[in-house]
Amino acid sequence: MKEYFLRLALAGIATLGCLGFASAQQVTGIPGSASATTTISGKQLPPPDPKFGGVIKQRASESTPWWPPRVVPPKRAPNVLLIMTDDDGFGSPSTFGGVIPTPALDRIAKNGLRYTNFHSTSLCSPTRAALITGRNHHSVGFGVVGEIATGFPGYDSIIPIEKGTIGTILKDNGYATSWFGKDHNTPFFANS
Repeated sequence: MKEYFLRLALAGIATLGCLGFASAQQVTGIPGSASATTTISGKQLPPPDPKFGGVIKQRASESTPWWPPRVVPPKRAPNVLLIMTDDDGFGSPSTFGGVIPTPALDRIAKNGLRYTNFHSTSLCSPTRAALITGRNHHSVGFGVVGEIATGFPGYDSIIPIEKGTIGTILKDNGYATSWFGKDHNTPFFANS
């Protein structure tokens, strides 16, 4: 079940560009002012630092300050809610013949969106690491659960900065993010 919800969320995020949300950069406010905002294409994450647009002279009184615009989601961008459940499989929701009524998921599946080919690990935090990064659990340091990390590559329970989570991607695109509940994958980014 956790895989199903994540894949729905990722499919929604992947379609942002297709729906025209990120088609053109949107700037609000006066460029260089502390209140200016901008959207980004999302093709490069993290986004490159903008070039300084002010003027630096010998004296501060002759200089012009400049602030980079704050990145915000584009107008009409959808809210994203990702729900993951532990110890729940495709046999639980009514969508796949289970006993738990899931009418919203049933409607989505009837319209053709079904993800049924997910390969998980036998442990919770490695599976979660793969889900929140979209990568193999060993490549993000979670070959084992964090309590028995060994300090060797693939088994150190450290998600590298270059393999960011879905939360990192959303945050870099201006979304406010939070995580509630079981957090067995705190991304202790290496090189940060």
